[in-house]
Amino acid sequence: MRLRRNTDDEQLRLSDPEHHTVSRPLDRKCEQNPMRLMGILVVCLMVVSVLFSVSVVLRDPPSDGVWASEETKFLQVNPRKDAEDNLSWSAAEPKDKLLGGLLDAGFNERSCLSRYQSALYRKELLHKPSSYLLSKLRSYEALHKRCGPYTESYNRTLKQLQLGQHMAQSDCNYLVWISFSGLGNRILTLASAFLYAILTNRVLLVDPGADMPDLFCEPFPEVSWLLPLDFPLKNQFNSFDQKSPFCYGKMLKNKTLTDSSWSILPPYVYLHLVHDYDDHDKMFFCNQDQSFLQQIPWLIIKTDNYFVPSLFLIPSFEQELSNLFPVKGTVFHFLGRYLFHPTNVVWGLITRYYQAYLAKADERIGIQIRVFDTGIGPFQHVLDQIIACTMTENLLPEINMREPVVSSYGHQKSKAVLMTSLSAGYFEKVRNMYWEHPTVTGEVIGVYQPSHEEYQQTEKQNHNRKAWAEMYLLSLTDVLVTSSWSTFGYVAQGLGGLKPWILYKPENQTAPDPPCRRAMSMEPCFHAPPFYDCKAKKGVDTGALVPHVRHCEDMSWGLKLVDDSQEHGAL
Repeated sequence: MRLRRNTDDEQLRLSDPEHHTVSRPLDRKCEQNPMRLMGILVVCLMVVSVLFSVSVVLRDPPSDGVWASEETKFLQVNPRKDAEDNLSWSAAEPKDKLLGGLLDAGFNERSCLSRYQSALYRKELLHKPSSYLLSKLRSYEALHKRCGPYTESYNRTLKQLQLGQHMAQSDCNYLVWISFSGLGNRILTLASAFLYAILTNRVLLVDPGADMPDLFCEPFPEVSWLLPLDFPLKNQFNSFDQKSPFCYGKMLKNKTLTDSSWSILPPYVYLHLVHDYDDHDKMFFCNQDQSFLQQIPWLIIKTDNYFVPSLFLIPSFEQELSNLFPVKGTVFHFLGRYLFHPTNVVWGLITRYYQAYLAKADERIGIQIRVFDTGIGPFQHVLDQIIACTMTENLLPEINMREPVVSSYGHQKSKAVLMTSLSAGYFEKVRNMYWEHPTVTGEVIGVYQPSHEEYQQTEKQNHNRKAWAEMYLLSLTDVLVTSSWSTFGYVAQGLGGLKPWILYKPENQTAPDPPCRRAMSMEPCFHAPPFYDCKAKKGVDTGALVPHVRHCEDMSWGLKLVDDSQEHGAL
């Protein structure tokens, strides 16, 4: 009660006009408070600013892991869409970057971005590599690490080669691949050589040539696959031919190698498997000759052929190949995905183009054009053939010539057409056709071509970078149309796991009818196979010996591997 009265009295006294002299000091005190508060606020802001600056200076820099994570997120901003499977390739979705165990996990990712990032741009593998193939690849990697360039075993074997002596016993044997011919041929022959190396327990060494290190990452962990520049025979590579003294075909022809002279073996043997090779060179594909070659520590091979189909006809390799590849038509697909990873420079060309022009389309269609006719193109009959094939096979829609606009409701399906050719003429014709006229289906068609070099420039670095990038881009499409006889198309279909529509080779400047056909398998064609029965020692149709080796669709005398499902079915 006393406290309440004191409080009430104080309130009355302060409100009374006669006591206004007491309230003035309080008023002045309140007038000074805002200035004081403002000063305190300014001081606080200065302190916070200083503390923030100190924290920025003293904090740890970002780690490589964080940088790599941010980079990965950036590359996945535009996930690939698939019209058929409705796949959602979001950044959160895990990817099989090791391709079912095909790739080794021990590489530095930043040294070769394409090795593990390629899975972001492709569908899941249609076929899984066999466990036996995976085991063989790991065993080969261990062999390459033990026997590769500048290892103790390599140096010891090389010394015998320099002395011109044959080593009676060697724990490491080698297959040296000579860089030869155009880029498509080199990719196919290198895959062939690697398979032969696996079958014969040899270490594959790759002649760098003019640009191999610029185009391809190292495929094997820790030890390089590149032949050292100081290899003693390297300066002779360009001159190696059928007349070379250690050419296997020549030695057979001259009967230098007979049963009685096998005790005196050459220090190396040169294998001439180029398209102009003769019957003696082709004895390489005979079982008894493989028994002899197994004793030679150094084999040097020059070829422009994908000779894998004929390896399947050698009895001593038959069971091993069946274990490695239960599905016969997957050989180049698996070996190519294992061996050939674009360097970061080329990968930049690929990913930038893909993101800019292909990523947002509902479907991607690749059209690879190689014209063997002489004269100045573009040729009308080639254009007619391309249009006839793509429209007859319902790969591209027809155009509406009567109406300027076709009304469509809902989502308009988009198709991105990637064309590759040395000439820009075909691309311009197809692009203008879909620009000037609507499609009868209402689909939106975009047509793109990365480059047009006008003519093949095999030895130019930038030309081969673009060529490798375009092969790879074609392999990322959903549907592929290729030209007959073209190794460029073979590489694209094999890497992409695609069975393409093959444009028949025109004759007499006339579009073929039908214009194209579907390939039996995604395997490349062996253009110059042997037609010889090693046991019977007589000519034979090697495309009719076993069900999984057939004649090619685009080259009647060529050989190719076909899938198991095609072995007993009609073409």
